[in-house]
Amino acid sequence: MSSGRHLAKGSPTPDVPEDGILRLYSMRFCPFAQRVHLVLDAKQIAYHSIYINLTEKPDWLFDKNPQGKVPALELVREPGPPVLTESLLICEYLDEQYPLRPLYPRDPLKKVQEKLLIERFGAVLGAFFKASDGGEIEPFWKGLDDYERELSRRETDFFGGEQTGILDYMIWPWCERLELLKVQRGEDYNFDETRFPQLTLWLERMKRDPAVMAFFMEAEVQAEFLRTRSAGKPNYNLLVKDA
Repeated sequence: MSSGRHLAKGSPTPDVPEDGILRLYSMRFCPFAQRVHLVLDAKQIAYHSIYINLTEKPDWLFDKNPQGKVPALELVREPGPPVLTESLLICEYLDEQYPLRPLYPRDPLKKVQEKLLIERFGAVLGAFFKASDGGEIEPFWKGLDDYERELSRRETDFFGGEQTGILDYMIWPWCERLELLKVQRGEDYNFDETRFPQLTLWLERMKRDPAVMAFFMEAEVQAEFLRTRSAGKPNYNLLVKDA
């Protein structure tokens, strides 16, 4: 499990080696940042992780990234160097820049179709956040229905085929949080394996994927972070042993 202390306001600029390796500004509990970690790890791209306290952001972060957002990827070998933001754009850049272990289909039509499915998932993750906050849970299940049908149609272990692809990784952070939703909703949680037979098998396969395992977080830890955030004192360093 990846950990790392989150740097806050007043923290000095991190002492990162000038080794030409990518720098990812992240937050350990952010599902959007998790997308980028998954792609970097799946493609076995070397990178430095720099974790940011999003409640009290360090001043130097805005020098690198005026928006102060995570995830943000600093391309240290490029003139500038430029800093990319937005998880989907970062992941597409990485797949094109590092062609080994491609995640997007190389066929133009299939690539566009995959991007449409990723874009459509935006409504699903919106329904997830509402369900996580105590709202109706059925709209989230309805959103997952489309992906159950799609995986059944493909008749493959993963959306990417016999190995994970971009769609698998782009939707995984919220599927990993099904267990978090179970903790939050208690008896109200009603994931139906008969409704989602293919996704149920897919979930178990994904948990064994090396990139997923490298960043996986137990639901109880996620729930504890959200509890501290709701209390107004988010503990970003829950995974740091001496926090």
